[in-house]
Amino acid sequence: MPLKKNIRQLLFWFLAFTLFVAVYQSMKGAQPERQIPYSEFKAKLRAKAVTDVSVRQDLIRGKMDEAGKPVAFKTVPMTDSKLIEDLEAAGVTDFKAEADRGWIATLLLNVGWIVIFVFLWWFLFLRQAQMGGKQAMSFGKSKAKQQDMKKQKVTFKDVAGCDETKEELKDIVDYLKNPKKYQVLGGELPKGVLLYGPPGTGKTLLARAVAGEAGVPFFTSSGSEFVEMFVGVGASRVRDLFERAKKSAPAIIFLDELDAVGRSRFAGIGGGHDEREQTLNQMLVELDGFEAKEGIILIGATNRPDVLDTALLRPGRFDRRINVPVPDIKGRFEILNVHAKKIKLTADTDLNVIARHTPGFTGADLANIVNEAAIIAAKKEQKSVDLKDLEEAIEKNIAGPQRKSRIISDSEKRVVAYHEAGHTLVAKTLPGCDPVHKVTIIPRGPALGYTLQMPLEDKYLTSKTEILNRLCVLLGGRAAEEIAIGEITTGAHDDLAKVTNYAQKMVLEFGMSDKIGQLSLKKEESEVFLGRDIMRQAGYSNETANIVDGEIKRIVSEAYVKAKDLLVGNRRALDAIAARLIENEVIDADEITSIMAANAA
Repeated sequence: MPLKKNIRQLLFWFLAFTLFVAVYQSMKGAQPERQIPYSEFKAKLRAKAVTDVSVRQDLIRGKMDEAGKPVAFKTVPMTDSKLIEDLEAAGVTDFKAEADRGWIATLLLNVGWIVIFVFLWWFLFLRQAQMGGKQAMSFGKSKAKQQDMKKQKVTFKDVAGCDETKEELKDIVDYLKNPKKYQVLGGELPKGVLLYGPPGTGKTLLARAVAGEAGVPFFTSSGSEFVEMFVGVGASRVRDLFERAKKSAPAIIFLDELDAVGRSRFAGIGGGHDEREQTLNQMLVELDGFEAKEGIILIGATNRPDVLDTALLRPGRFDRRINVPVPDIKGRFEILNVHAKKIKLTADTDLNVIARHTPGFTGADLANIVNEAAIIAAKKEQKSVDLKDLEEAIEKNIAGPQRKSRIISDSEKRVVAYHEAGHTLVAKTLPGCDPVHKVTIIPRGPALGYTLQMPLEDKYLTSKTEILNRLCVLLGGRAAEEIAIGEITTGAHDDLAKVTNYAQKMVLEFGMSDKIGQLSLKKEESEVFLGRDIMRQAGYSNETANIVDGEIKRIVSEAYVKAKDLLVGNRRALDAIAARLIENEVIDADEITSIMAANAA
């Protein structure tokens, strides 16, 4: 489109330049006419100095000879019945009459050039200036797009894995379809609905499904579109957005990433008032300004509800706050079924297996897994996607792509094998640990190897024993290096970070330390720029901080000693698993079980 516009502009400039050159040449080549009295014309005629004549009712023009040079002349005629006889007597060979052009033709001929000049000047200069002015004024217009429900209609059938959330939203759909049913009993339509949850759980898709089910206009925008460099632009866009929605009522306004404009006010040191706050204030006014009878619902989506302004969340503005959680195993299976319809699966592919192997995955993650599996199958030139392709996609999502081209020395390969064997052996020995699905020393992403554990079911509560066993599994790799190699390496840096995080939460948040007791010493995670507590206090004394540090170190040390003792007691199995990894690079769950049974202590 921009290319066609540029071609049109170049063509216009070329035609304008050609016209200018033609006018200039015609004016340059035209000889100026000398005004003479009629008596002089008659004298020149008698002297046979006139060469050609053009007679009009109100004007006579022609050429006469002066000092051997032709000179153009014009004169106003008088009543002269013998003019033709005089022309013939003077030997004028070329004389003719011109028709009377009338006043319209004369006006066009004389004023036409002025009109053309004014038009070109307006088009080239004034119009460009006006367009620039309109663009400047358009800053205050909302950039929200109205979705075409006929082309992109989404219903609740297209949304899977969040049945409770859909039930909450069906009330709004029913109100939009049958408002009188609620108004008779005095019920009012909620003005705002806040969808919050982790990224990728389907908040935007749910909002589109509400609009598709209700069959009302759907305006979508992002919170960042209201914040510009010019003061007052955000507030103006909010007003324009709500005005557009009122004209199309009943309608739904969807604001994605609401936290970009709805953060708590009094931002900055000293509580400065900035452009974002003006936008938020205008949004608060608009939410109070329209009545429920207008049928406008504002749906906001965010993954940071903790930073939103309290005035935005009060009843009467965002009346309903609906959590969109990470799907459970049933929800993951439903989501996989929706996305699997877009690809060709083998008949024996059981999506329940993939649902069990993907705890904590969001809808976006599952869509990516299905798509990645199709790409993997296409690379292998397969006609359909099988279970192995889906499992490969899961591992790629968790640990990154395989890096078979990375060359690892035999000594490092041995270290990695014992490290992963240590994780595997501790996980298989301690009760309550997630089952080991696969262990490999093929590099993926930044990792030189990994042990893949897959829980059998979703867990919502974790006991102290399970956390301590998880710490032992994480420290099993470092312990195996020390036992088998006699030296520790940097390969456990990610394990140590996870262990420290778990131990800190046990002491500070979960109340799982005997010395600290049932206290929660977690710091509030408030942003500095919100201007609440620039100099953050820990919330406890230095003596308590020393006890916290000691308890964290004690928990980690005891877990390390426990993991080390387990590996020493099962040294034969450790060596056997490491040797098989060095030989085959990959071991599955059944093979791990058989190796441990054959090398039991």
